[in-house]
Amino acid sequence: MPALETMRVLDLTQWEAGPTCTQYLAWLGADVVKVEPPRGEPGRRAFATGEGDSQYFMNHNGNKQGIAIDLKDPAGLDLIRRLVPRFDVVVENQGPGVVERLGLGPEDLCPLNERLVYARIKGYGLSGPYRDYKCFDPLAQAAAGVFSMTGTAESPPLAPGGTFADTGTGIHAAFAVCAAYVNQQRTGRGQVVEVSMHEVMTMFIRTNASMHWGPEAGPAPRRPADGWPPSGMYRCRGGGPNDWVSVVIANKAMLAAFLAAVGREDLADDERFASMQDRVDNLQALRAELEPWFAERSNAEVWEILGNAGVPCAATVDTAQVFSDPHLAARDFFVRHEHPVHGEVMVMRPPFRLDGAMVPMMRAPLVGEHTREVLAAELGLDGDELDGLADAGVIA
Repeated sequence: MPALETMRVLDLTQWEAGPTCTQYLAWLGADVVKVEPPRGEPGRRAFATGEGDSQYFMNHNGNKQGIAIDLKDPAGLDLIRRLVPRFDVVVENQGPGVVERLGLGPEDLCPLNERLVYARIKGYGLSGPYRDYKCFDPLAQAAAGVFSMTGTAESPPLAPGGTFADTGTGIHAAFAVCAAYVNQQRTGRGQVVEVSMHEVMTMFIRTNASMHWGPEAGPAPRRPADGWPPSGMYRCRGGGPNDWVSVVIANKAMLAAFLAAVGREDLADDERFASMQDRVDNLQALRAELEPWFAERSNAEVWEILGNAGVPCAATVDTAQVFSDPHLAARDFFVRHEHPVHGEVMVMRPPFRLDGAMVPMMRAPLVGEHTREVLAAELGLDGDELDGLADAGVIA
């Protein structure tokens, strides 16, 4: 039995943070009904390269049913209010004040269902001086100090490649919703759940800021790749922009295994590199001793040699290589669906596995694909009523 099979979620989200939350709940077995405007939510066209839904949208909205309702129409608002008592959870990540202006805030919906868990994902939360600021993924990362620690001492602050604020916040929100749902099942009462993208990203800096803790400590520098020499990035054969490996040496046993793997056990007796501080002080000399070994081999060869030697290492893999990675393929991480518009599409499956509790992977819905089915089943609307709502532009 899927873990969240009894949970029912009304999804009022868009873009990435909110859809990530509801997709994780759907992957765990929750019945998720995504509500969009008749033209679809903006994420459907985000980063699109042609007609139809974008790969971005399809990767954040699988395993959901899709209904299209005009929430600015009083008749559409009435439909949502009638649906709320039939669901356990509502999730929204609209801009500051949007759901309140629509009449869909917790003060409007919670009185309709005392068991309702109402989850709110906001850029800066619901209080504080930034509460009315609009926010997107890079803004939350910049405001939380992530950019300031990314890059080199000579570079400007840099954006990491992943959308950590969006996806990370969505996962945090899904975790919080699960906790609130457990409480709901135990007490019969709902609650409002609030998750701030800014605070999630601030949580993510706690490791790299740990040596520069508090306002009196001064800012943490750009994070060096070789903070624990001989840890660091090493250029490999080929000379391309990603022909590098990352090596992490965290203790003496790893150091010994590393020096043996690269055939430089002699460096263990070199006084210049005897201690960590010695290696930091003589970093360039140490790298000069090691870099030729890496330069003679591809990053894939280095990864295999060091990995098999018990040395923590990874090649710098580009995105094209990720999609053909043999390890991910062996674990069936990429799933292919037949899509009615795009034909075969490839998406990522959940990065977790629950023995005996996983649900089949389903494609993302088309705009309004399940509107009639859901409204008929949940509200008892017949064909004539649905036709009338469609003709009036209330549903699609």
